[in-house]
Amino acid sequence: MAKRSDSASSAPGAPGATDEAPSFEASLARLEALVERLERGDLELEASLGAFEEGVALARRCAALLGDAERRIDVLLREGGGFATRPLEAAESGDGEGEGG
Repeated sequence: MAKRSDSASSAPGAPGATDEAPSFEASLARLEALVERLERGDLELEASLGAFEEGVALARRCAALLGDAERRIDVLLREGGGFATRPLEAAESGDGEGEGG
């Protein structure tokens, strides 16, 4: 008997399928699958539009997650030897103010 994961049994992209947002890796894997389907060119127009919309949302999510990771790394590097993390809001509030002018 194979173990079955409840999160794997829910439909991907279904609203309210899980309480947690998918991980970066899961979002990227889904995006890659959508791109592959779109590149095959065998989808009908409505299915193509739906896949494209989902892909745009996934691409934005992946970009946001990468941005968050980059800010966390930046905070770690600024901490020096302590390597203590701070909330992202604390890192962002001190950066960027007064810059560019």
